[in-house]
Formats: sequence, C-alpha cells, structure tokens
Amino acid sequence: MTTDTGVNNGRLALLDFYLCDVRPFRQLTGFLRFVVEFLYFGMKEARACLFAGLFFVSIFLVPKAGLFGVPRYDVLLVIALAIQIFMIWSKLETLDEAKAICLFHVVGFALEVFKTSGSIQSWSYPDFAYTKVLGVPLFSGFMYAAVGSYIIQAWRLLDLRIRHHPSYWMAALVALATYANFFTHHFIGDYRWYIAACALGLYARTSVIFRPYDRDRKMPLLLAFVLIGFFIWLAENISTFFGIWKYPNQLGAWSTVHIGKWSSWSLLVIMTFTIVANLKHIKRQIHVPD
Repeated sequence: MTTDTGVNNGRLALLDFYLCDVRPFRQLTGFLRFVVEFLYFGMKEARACLFAGLFFVSIFLVPKAGLFGVPRYDVLLVIALAIQIFMIWSKLETLDEAKAICLFHVVGFALEVFKTSGSIQSWSYPDFAYTKVLGVPLFSGFMYAAVGSYIIQAWRLLDLRIRHHPSYWMAALVALATYANFFTHHFIGDYRWYIAACALGLYARTSVIFRPYDRDRKMPLLLAFVLIGFFIWLAENISTFFGIWKYPNQLGAWSTVHIGKWSSWSLLVIMTFTIVANLKHIKRQIHVPD
C-alpha cells in the first residue's frame, strides 16, 4: 500500500484503514472473488461519495418551507458546513483535501453567478434565502465541491494510478477551455463538442488502474469520465424535481433535464480530475509517455 493513502501518518479514520489495508484471509476464485471485489468496490465508492451522499440526502429531506423558520437554502448551507467540519474532525478528510474542495466551491460558485445572472438566466434559484449572494445561495458551491470530494476520496481509497496520461500542459489547456466554454458559448457559440473531441484524442490511450480488493483492475479513463457524468446528470434530475433549482423549461412543470447536460457534466469531470491530479501532487503515480 502506498503512503499516499495517508494511513501511515494516522491522519485518516480507522474506516479508511480497513478499506485500504486489505489482507485477504483466503485465496478467492471464480464467482466468490467477483462478489467480494464487487462488495469492496461498492463500499469504497460509497465511502468516496460520503460528502456528496450526505449533502444530497439533506436536499431531499429539508422541506421546501425550511426548518424552524429558517429558509431552505440557508438550512442547506448550515448542513453542508456541518458535514465538512465533521469529515475533518473525524479524519475522514485531511485539511489539504478540504482546501482543494474549497477551490471547487469557488470555481462552481463563480459559474453559478454567471449562469443565473439577468442577462443569461440558464437556471434560477426561486426560493428566498438570507445567504444569497448575487442571486445565488452560498450552498450551491458545495454541489461542485461534492464532485471534487468524490474524485479526491476515490483516488485514495481505490489507490488510483493513471497510465499514458497526456502532457500536463495539454490536459490543463482542455480543462481551461472547458471552463471558459461554459461562459463564452452564450456569446461566440458552443464549442463543447470540439473540446470533447480534443479530450477524446488526448485520453484515448489513458487507462486508470484501481484496486477494489487485493488485485489491480483497469478501465479506460474516458469511460470513468462518462460514467461519473451520467450519475451527476441523474442527481441533477432529482435535485430539479425537488425544486432546488429550475431550468426555464421547468418553471411550469418539471421535466427531465436535457440529455445534453450529460456531456457538460462529463467535461466538468475531466476539468475536476485535472485539478485534482495537480493539487494532490501525484505525478509520481502517473505515467506520461515521452
């Protein structure tokens, strides 16, 4: 097990230690191995989604009218902060990881302010809140932070290693172009599919090696991006169904979020992955071909 897991310095919770420091008690083969690896993979994924899971459960449980006279958006902000503090206190998250997640909060909130502005109005937050800034409730940044939290936690828990990663400057350029396109497509056209084509070429040979139990497994990194983007799209559908925010076509009655948003979320995952790869200083675990 690599020291990057942080277990050796005692900074992580006992739960993470048992998930990462697997010592098989017997030789597993066939269907039994599949079941054990699948269960361990599920537990690690659930653990990696802890911040996102707790936060989105609170979205479903907090009534539209709020609690104890406090508006819903303000209650969600308090809950998000409480989850973050709990994860640091319980050592489920390190301070360095929390700092990285704060960056995603800032990046996401800036995008929210632009998208909900009067001249753009891509979506809106219809409810009143005391903690709205420029028309955007402060809790909204935690939705983007949740994606960053998942990638950071999964990287450690599944002992991720990346093979045939593209050059860092090229990956950073695609990430910047992705973020910029969220703003500029309102003025100069949507270049999403051109950026996606560039990402497809860059990451075509890239694979992610992960360890669900005691053996390494491999899958194309692009497939991971698409799968994560799909689950975020599903979460977005659930959130809009509960009226947390609304798109213009949902103001009269709820309807499914356009399937095109799946591609946007997948690109956002690529951008988030690129930031995590640099902030965690894990270049020693990534193979960049000459």
